[in-house]
Amino acid sequence: MTDIDVLLEEHRKFKPPETFARNANVRSAEIYERAAKDYEGFWAECARELEWSKPFTKVLEWAPPRSKWFADGELNASVSCVDRHARGERANKAAIIWEGEPGDTRTLTYAELLDEVCRFASVLDSLGVEKGDRVSIYLPMIPEAAIAMLACARVGAVHSVVFGGFSAESLRDRIVDAGAKVLITADGGFRRGQVVPLKKNADDAVAQTPTIEHVVVVRRTEKPIGGTEASMKAGRDKWWHELMAKASPTRAPTAVNAEDILFTLYTSGTTGKPKGIVHTTGGYLTQCAVTTRMIFDLKESDVYWCTADVGWVTGHSYIVYGPLANGATCMMYEGAPDWPEKDRFWALCEKYGVTIFYTAPTAIRAFMKWGAQHAEKHDLSKLRLLGSVGEPINPEAWMWYRENIGGNRCPIVDTWWQTETGATMISPLPGITETTPGSATVAFPGITAELLDDNAKPIKVGGGLLAITKPWPGMLRTIWGDDERYVKTYFSKWPGRPDLYFPGDGAKRDEDGNFWILGRVDDVLNVAGHRIGTMEVESALVDHHAVAEAAVVGKAHDLKGQAIAAFVTLREGINATPELLAELRDHVGTKIGAIAKPDDIIFSADLPKTRSGKIMRRLLRDIAEGRALGDTTTLADPAVVAALKDQYESIEG
Repeated sequence: MTDIDVLLEEHRKFKPPETFARNANVRSAEIYERAAKDYEGFWAECARELEWSKPFTKVLEWAPPRSKWFADGELNASVSCVDRHARGERANKAAIIWEGEPGDTRTLTYAELLDEVCRFASVLDSLGVEKGDRVSIYLPMIPEAAIAMLACARVGAVHSVVFGGFSAESLRDRIVDAGAKVLITADGGFRRGQVVPLKKNADDAVAQTPTIEHVVVVRRTEKPIGGTEASMKAGRDKWWHELMAKASPTRAPTAVNAEDILFTLYTSGTTGKPKGIVHTTGGYLTQCAVTTRMIFDLKESDVYWCTADVGWVTGHSYIVYGPLANGATCMMYEGAPDWPEKDRFWALCEKYGVTIFYTAPTAIRAFMKWGAQHAEKHDLSKLRLLGSVGEPINPEAWMWYRENIGGNRCPIVDTWWQTETGATMISPLPGITETTPGSATVAFPGITAELLDDNAKPIKVGGGLLAITKPWPGMLRTIWGDDERYVKTYFSKWPGRPDLYFPGDGAKRDEDGNFWILGRVDDVLNVAGHRIGTMEVESALVDHHAVAEAAVVGKAHDLKGQAIAAFVTLREGINATPELLAELRDHVGTKIGAIAKPDDIIFSADLPKTRSGKIMRRLLRDIAEGRALGDTTTLADPAVVAALKDQYESIEG
């Protein structure tokens, strides 16, 4: 492999607003030097912000690729996230503000959250759940999801959350792999005005999962679809509200070792057996807590909203564990951003006075496509910080976000991390970092990220392979039941260097030392000897005023090796024409060079995405090369792929 070519240049820069910088939680770049000089000391200081039942004396034990953090310490995650706030001045502070898609609302103070967590921990006791047992959670975005996670932590059980949009088959596979003892689900959930039949899916899954002893069902919809008394299996199924009414409101936390498992979470979007990523308690909670406080500049008065689902790692780390460990007020919303109208998110921001808003580039590009008029209907003046997560953000989407949602006054923190890393690894610190649209900037203090070539030689400026060169507290410890796969997947990219973690991403580094994530190395194109990152071509397309979203893949080409095929979604009100197609090809040529001009441009009403919002380029490659379609079980809408395939074949034909 040769280094990845750097084609797209971006020179716009934004310093932190003066008032923001003056009041920021982190006001000096000295923190980077301090963390680098005393790496273990920095993380120990962060860990001591948590509440420990037995203080640790060891910080890091590193035998590549195995790490242990704070291994002789004991704690319980629910104590740091709930108890310590509930017994102090935050007892009556809102911990979770929730709104359902139909408009029903609920607010839980820290004292009320503690009551609920203790009651459900008592329920788990009554169901025979013990320390180390696995509990699967298959719920919509309702407070019970966070309560169930924290209750599992309280009793020392390992929770395994499965996104409520997954099928019965996907749920079954994850329950079987985890060997879960109890499943927590709901009669249904609301999505775009429809009821998602969670209980029916759960019944279908549990029919093939011999380890499940009990199914606890939250009454959410009260509609006659697989969640009524008639469908409750005697002896196995129990209503949440009935169990909670009888449960004790006091339940002492079970002390666990820092290296005891807090949860497993299965990565999506891949074929074959799902990967159960294992995260332990002390290191994971430490990194979640400190990154939330520093990156989001979290203040006591903030209303913080991360729009992710708790079924994804973003929901684990930045809805539940990170914000609650800091005593934050967290917003939760059950439904879609465009239901019943395309301004739902902005209506919620105005209604609840949201000050920090953290969402995905996929959502931002959808907002762009729908138009700024939806945000303009609402007062967003309380917003003071914006965040981006999930995949690289195109510079023009970044600018649209800044201008139309942030009113040109809110710093943007573009965060890079993964399910496997547990918490943010590369991100601006909003009070001190000069940001550039499209760049995640620099590694968080105490994180060592580098660009390497195939021989593990550092690349100071240019494109290469992203690597994490030192262990970090929130790192995965293994893959559940498949340690060999853990080593092979993450620590074997550079033979003889098991100390180097490879996340699978390509990146570039500019003259200022900032990182630009270019996407999965598997998605890098090889066009006439040039290695081109898909993100750069996609960003050049999104830079055009007509384009809302683009996905780029390579297709086999006799002369060039690979040719570029682009799938493009236009902004509302703009029509696809041959003239626009030619204009887009030329626009890419102007922005990053003729070598990157797409051979094919397909206009599409939508793109195939996983249920977490990531574009599935693998399926687009199958379409572009005329292959049979691969696995579509993790798609949000499989019909999108079929329509694209028909469209592409009609053009090719």
